[in-house]
Amino acid sequence: MKKRKLLIHATLLVLVLALDLYTKSFIQHTMKQGESHVLIKNFFSITYVKNTGAAWGIFSGHTEIFYPITLIAAIAIIYYFVKSKSALSRWGLTLVFAGLLGNLFDRVTLFYVRDFLDFIIFGYDFPVFNVADMGVVIGMGCLLLEIIIEEFKLWKYKQSKQV
Repeated sequence: MKKRKLLIHATLLVLVLALDLYTKSFIQHTMKQGESHVLIKNFFSITYVKNTGAAWGIFSGHTEIFYPITLIAAIAIIYYFVKSKSALSRWGLTLVFAGLLGNLFDRVTLFYVRDFLDFIIFGYDFPVFNVADMGVVIGMGCLLLEIIIEEFKLWKYKQSKQV
């Protein structure tokens, strides 16, 4: 990979990480645990939550579980980033890595993750999350899209060989 492209990915990683850490710090210093401010009724609130687990509260109170998982994930992300020839995959891996680092920072320094984005979607009160989580989800979406694109190309190729 060329240095220029690597620099662009590093810049994205730093920007997402900085936005994540800044927003979490701002919420932590301006709100109390459990405090909520409705911005769009029945849709979006800012709610400060100290999350000692993962999404939907799984493994709550067991922060130590996440350290080896995070290390393995980080190694895998770096490995696939270096090996990948796909720009979309690299963008996805960059976003996932930024999210991983943002939540790892919280777990190492605070022993919990600061969450604050609170949505109700079609009546379902979605788990509260943060910018790092957005990076992970959008990044995984990029990786999924890459898989779909590659499978479609393979399918088209196989179809052309049958004619």
